[in-house]
Parts: sequence; C-alpha cells; structure tokens
Amino acid sequence: MAVNTDVVVIGGGYAGVMAANRLRQRDDVTVTLINPRPTFVDRVRLHQLVGSTHDAVVDYKDVLAEGVRLVVDSVTRIGAAERGVTLASGGTVGYDYLIYAVGSGSADPTVPGAAEFAYPIATLEDVRRLLPVLDAASATAPVTVVGAGPTGIETATELAEAGRAVTLVCGGVLGPYLHARGRRSVAKQMARLGVTVLDGPGSKVTAVTRDAVRLADGRELPSGVTIWTAGFGVPDLARRSGLSTDALGRLRTDETLTSMDDVRIVAAGDSAAPSDLPLRMSCQAAIPLGARAADTVLSRIDGEEPSTLNHVFAGQCISLGRSAGIFQFAHRYDVAVGFHIGGGLGAKVKEIVCKGIVGHLAGEAGKPGSYRLHRVSGGRKRQELLAARNSGTPTADQKDPAQKV
Repeated sequence: MAVNTDVVVIGGGYAGVMAANRLRQRDDVTVTLINPRPTFVDRVRLHQLVGSTHDAVVDYKDVLAEGVRLVVDSVTRIGAAERGVTLASGGTVGYDYLIYAVGSGSADPTVPGAAEFAYPIATLEDVRRLLPVLDAASATAPVTVVGAGPTGIETATELAEAGRAVTLVCGGVLGPYLHARGRRSVAKQMARLGVTVLDGPGSKVTAVTRDAVRLADGRELPSGVTIWTAGFGVPDLARRSGLSTDALGRLRTDETLTSMDDVRIVAAGDSAAPSDLPLRMSCQAAIPLGARAADTVLSRIDGEEPSTLNHVFAGQCISLGRSAGIFQFAHRYDVAVGFHIGGGLGAKVKEIVCKGIVGHLAGEAGKPGSYRLHRVSGGRKRQELLAARNSGTPTADQKDPAQKV
C-alpha cells in the first residue's frame, strides 16, 4: 500500500513556489503552501510599483502547480518535535517534511529617526504604505533614496524618470557589486535622469527627520520623502522556533539545504544559510535553491542521499528607468567582470530576465521536474571557500554574499 507524504512549504515567494511546484512530480506527495498573501509578489518589480509602471503581483493560478494547496495565513511557530506548524489564525498543519522559504526584507534600521520617518520598500505592504505618501507630496518635493544596491538604484531612477527630484545616498560605493566599468555606466545614466548621487564614506546616513537626512560629513539634505533600501533582514521564525540560525536569523543548513537540527526540515532562498556561506540575496539564487530543496526532500523520501549545492551565477541585472538598464556579467562564483550590456539593450535584457523569472515558475507548474538550471555547475569555487574556512584560512571571497546587494 502506497504511503502518502505531507510536505509543507512556508513562504510563497520565488523559492517557495518553485519548491512546491517541483514536489508535484509525485502523486504520493501532498503539498501545502502557506503564505500570508493571496497573490504572488513579483519582488523584482516592486520598484516599478513605486514608480507606477507595474503592479508587481501575479495570480497564483498562473505560477502554482495544480494540486498544491494554498493556505493564506502566517506561521507563528514551527514545532519540529511534533512535526507541525502553528498558524496565526490558531490552527495547525502537520507535516512529514518542511521547506522553510520565508524570504527576506529590510533590516530594522538603527539610524536615529529612520524607523519613524523613512519608508522601506522590501515588501508589497511596504510599498503600498509609501505610495499615498508620494502621491501627497508635491511634484517638486525632494525625494531621498538611501542605499546604493540594486533596489536603491532602480527606485531612484524610476522616480527620476517620472519627474521627481531624487537624491541617492550611497553610504559608500554606488553599486557595490558592479565592476568599475559597469559602475561608470550606471552613474552616467543616473546623471542623464537628473539623479544626484552622494557616495563615499561621508555619505553614510547618521539621522533621519521628518523633512531631512543628515550625513556623516555634516551635510543635511532636505527630504520631503525618504525611502530606505539599505540593509538586509529575515523573519525570525526559525529562531523563535528554537532552530539553529546564523547571526542574521537565516536557518543554518548543510550543503543539501537540510537543517542542522532536523533532517525533516529543509531551507531555500534568502532565509537559508548553507554551511554558514549563504548565497547573495536574489531571485537568481532563490529559484534554483527552491528546486534544490525540493530535490532534497524527494531524495529523502526515496531513501537516497541528496545532492549537494553547486550554484552558478550569471551576474546582476539592474533597470535604470524604463529606457535603460545594465546587465553586469560575472564569474560563475559571483564576482563581476569587466563586461556589461548597458543602455536601451540593457533595459531589454532586464525585461527579458524579469519575464523569464515568472516563466520559470509557470513552466515548472505546468510540468513539474522540468526546471534544470540548479544542476548547472558553479565550478569548484564554493568548495574551495568551504575548504579554506574549515582549515582556518579565510579569504576575501568569504564575506557574506547577502551584503553585496
């Protein structure tokens, strides 16, 4: 008699949806996806929602495989001993295996006044809180965007193209991931759009008030609306549930994405810390990690040893308004190289990438098991980094990849 296996996936973002879809390869696996929202958030387009050029949501029926049960609720606790999760609504859901894919958001800002007067945009709810504030501000009101990673750059250029007076405060280097050539290309396009870029050590924000931003070098910038894109944080569900996490709260796993505490719990996406060497926050990592997590669960159901992580990166893609963009190419181990595609062609490549992200999820929904990119080799670099760390010989490449964004 066939035995059914219940798998619960917490989180309906890129990693969670890919994992849930892939698990539907088997009829004897029942998949429950728990997510606090009834629609899928296409997070790579949230900056477009800020600029009113895209709604950044997709109906789950377009990306979720038939047979996946969607529960619109939040998980408040994982009970590893009893193999069940507690819901905010008061119910519980049991599992045989759990995939932890709760995603990420902004870190709680420690800068005085930032939590009170600045607006994060890491989630759909964040952006929806910001939009009426932008609408209420005059067209000439100065807008300050804090943070020079992809989100900050994309938000600043989107608003500038819409006619806003925007200042991007870097707190360091513009586009830390980018190669110097790519950085110059981005800076030129931002100048064309009229974005004022403040970079260097003196550009670190030291305080935010209702109508200004203060910098480390003593400057005070008038700011009618301050948007906060700096920092990286994850939900504290794993920590609250007594599971082992890294310093930021990501679930600690081995190289098969299996929790260090429980073989029945597997992690994927931004909330996973495999071997304490997490991948850079991106859908480029989240989707393959979701597929890898599902494969790990399916291997364990079959009594087989799961494959280990061997991830490949292509680079970083950033839109610069609707008319320009950049695709920054990189080594497979995620270090930028001197070649990039910019300008109008860069914008077209970015749009192809964005459509492709949803396409990967929809493709796996229609034919579970068809996604293959997580099996493309990233080379030996990750193994070399792990070996160097285990031998007590740290390298420059061992910094937390999540801090590159």
